[in-house]
Amino acid sequence: MKPLVIEEEAELELVNSVAFYEERKSGLELDFEAAARQALTTIAAAPERWPTGRHGTRRCVMARFPFIIHYLDTPDKLWIIAFAHAK
Repeated sequence: MKPLVIEEEAELELVNSVAFYEERKSGLELDFEAAARQALTTIAAAPERWPTGRHGTRRCVMARFPFIIHYLDTPDKLWIIAFAHAK
């Protein structure tokens, strides 16, 4: 399995989103963070599961929360480049 490397800006997007959900409802931030970590585990286990897009990135759409994880599948690592809100 290739190592996951999370771009600094992507990590900041994740942290900000966790804070947003914490403000919305107590405990919801934990659900979101768990869902994001589960999506990363799924990406690591099967990075080819999602098709390659126009710029060579792949997109994993999170199930419960309106987020898309954009990543690059390089020969030596999986590079997470964004946690993007889908709305």
